[in-house]
Amino acid sequence: MSSNAPRHTALDALHRSLGATMTDFAGWDMPLRYGSERDEHLAVRTKAGLFDLSHMGEITVTGPEAAALLNYALVGNIASVGVGRARYTMICRADGGILDDLIVYRLQEHEYMVVANASNAQVVLDALTERAEGFDALVRDDRDAYALIAVQGPESPGILKSLTDADLDGLKYYAGLPGTVAGVPALIARTGYTGEDGFELFVAPADAEKLWQALTDAGAPVGLVPCGLSCRDTLRLEAGMPLYGHELSTSLTPFDAGLGRVVKFEKDGDFVGRTALEAASERAASQPPRVLVGLIAEGRRVPRAGYQVVAGGTVIGEVTSGAPSPTLGKPIAMAYVDAAHCAPGTAGVGVDIRGSHEPYEVVALPFYKRQK
Repeated sequence: MSSNAPRHTALDALHRSLGATMTDFAGWDMPLRYGSERDEHLAVRTKAGLFDLSHMGEITVTGPEAAALLNYALVGNIASVGVGRARYTMICRADGGILDDLIVYRLQEHEYMVVANASNAQVVLDALTERAEGFDALVRDDRDAYALIAVQGPESPGILKSLTDADLDGLKYYAGLPGTVAGVPALIARTGYTGEDGFELFVAPADAEKLWQALTDAGAPVGLVPCGLSCRDTLRLEAGMPLYGHELSTSLTPFDAGLGRVVKFEKDGDFVGRTALEAASERAASQPPRVLVGLIAEGRRVPRAGYQVVAGGTVIGEVTSGAPSPTLGKPIAMAYVDAAHCAPGTAGVGVDIRGSHEPYEVVALPFYKRQK
C-alpha cells in the first residue's frame, strides 16, 4: 500500500453501504454527501444530523508540566481551563502566523487532549513535540486511538439522552465528560462546527459502528440523517466559523483574522509568537489590515475562494469561502476586505465572478445565529 493511499475511518464500510459520495479530504477518504447536501444542511438546522469526524487529529499531553507546556506552545491560557472544560485556541509560529486552530480539553488535572484539524495534525504534533523540550510533559499521538462521531442540531440533546445516563443538562457548551453512550465508553463533548447545539463523541474505533447505528436508530423518529463534509462546510460558513486554509493560514496572525481575543498576553511566562503577536496587536489597533466580513449576493451567482472583491473598479479584498446558503436562500461568502469597506451596508461592493462584477451586501458575521 503506497503512503499516498487515502486513510479510511472505522465507519468507511458503513458510509459506502449508505451510498455516500466519498472524497479525499486531508488524506482521508470521507463522505461528501449521502443524498442532497441541502437536505442534510436543513436537517441539522431543524432536526439533527450525524457526522463522522474521525479524520480529526487527537494529541494527548500528560505530565506535571502539561499545563505549562501548553501555555508556552499555544496562544491561549490553557492552565486556567478547569477539569472537564474545553477551550478554542490557536498554535502559532514564532512570527505569529497561525499553524492551526484547536480545541483543547482538560480531561484530568495533568491530562489534556488537543484536537487539531486533519490537514494540520502532523504539523501540530511535530510543533508540540519540539516545544515540549525541557518540560516534564509527554506529547502522545492518539490519532489512531479515537473515532469521532458528532450529532448536531436542535433534536440532538433528546437523541443522546435516550442513549446515556450522563448529565447532559449539566454539560455546558465547550465542556466534556466521560460517560457511556449506547453501552460504549465515550468522552461526551458539547462542541461543534455547525452553529447548532450538539455533541461530539470520542470513542474507540472498534465501537464506532455500534454507536453510529444506535444514534441512527434513536434519531430516526425525529428526522436525524447522516451528513457529509459538504453540508458541514455550508453550516460552518453560515455560522461565520473559520476554516483553516481559507480564513486562517500561516500568512495571517490571529489579529489579522479578527480572532485576537484568543491570544492571552496576561498569562504567566513566555509563549511562542508572543513578541510578534504583541506587534500585530498594536498594528491591528492603529490601522487595521483587511477585515473578515460577510457578503450576501444580490443575484444568484456563487462566489468561490480566491475570487476578488471589488469596489469602484478597484480590488479591495478576496473571498475566502463561498457557497449557496440553504438557510438564507442566497449565495454567501466570507472575505477579507480593506478596512474602509468593512462596515455593514457599505455601498458599491461586488465580487468579480469570471469578469462580471456581481453586487454583494456587506454584513456582520455570522450570517446565522440559532435561537437559544
